[in-house]
Amino acid sequence: MNKEDLKKLAENPQFIQGIYNYCDRWCERCPFTSRCLNFAMDSEEFADQEAQDINNEAFWQKLSETFQMTLELLEEAAEQEGIDLDSLDMEEYQEQERLNDELARNHECSRAAKLYSEMVDDWFSSAEELLAPNDEELNPEVSEDVRDGDSTEIVSGFGEAVEVVRWYQHLTYVKLMRAIRGELDERLESLDEFPKDSDGSAKVALIAIDRSLAAWGEIRSCFPHNNNDILNILVHLEQLRRKVEKAFPDARAFIRPGFDKIDLNS
Repeated sequence: MNKEDLKKLAENPQFIQGIYNYCDRWCERCPFTSRCLNFAMDSEEFADQEAQDINNEAFWQKLSETFQMTLELLEEAAEQEGIDLDSLDMEEYQEQERLNDELARNHECSRAAKLYSEMVDDWFSSAEELLAPNDEELNPEVSEDVRDGDSTEIVSGFGEAVEVVRWYQHLTYVKLMRAIRGELDERLESLDEFPKDSDGSAKVALIAIDRSLAAWGEIRSCFPHNNNDILNILVHLEQLRRKVEKAFPDARAFIRPGFDKIDLNS
């Protein structure tokens, strides 16, 4: 794909502008892949199995080509907007970035999200005897004993719940870091009349927390006699959810392109 092909693809009206900015990157579960420019680009550039292998030279070569095209498009856009890419004081910028990174890492929400990801690893390590080798299914030897009912249904629900937990385990922290960093940057700007990017990232984090809570609830139901650790995780997640809602009170109302509908009556 060359630069002109990329421009033509980007101008396709079927794609929802900016939908990829506030998603959870779980393309396999997304109902909007046919309307996402990022997904279309990935499908175009990395369609064959060989190119999907990150250790394959073809993957990195195509990634390098995409990088070059991005730089060219950036330079064109900067010239049109009158932005001097050489005028940035890198030393001052890097120092501010370092300070913002430190503030974001020490924020109570990001610290709680980091702790949560560690709690997840600790639980799966302690539950090794209950899990199959792939970490996403119940051990066949114990699956019929963990809860009364249809063992096939239980095992299936457990696997799906684990998949959800594992997907959002680290993404929650990443999105919260982005939200907090964005909020620090927004303090320097006067954009009160526009939706805040930080709220969009915080909303994705909240959705990740909501879904993780539901998934842990499903996992907990499989272990009625051994769920104190899971209860601790649920309590921690719920406390994190409340902290995020307090830190970003407008996040739930943020309208994500494509995913959320605008309430015309509000």
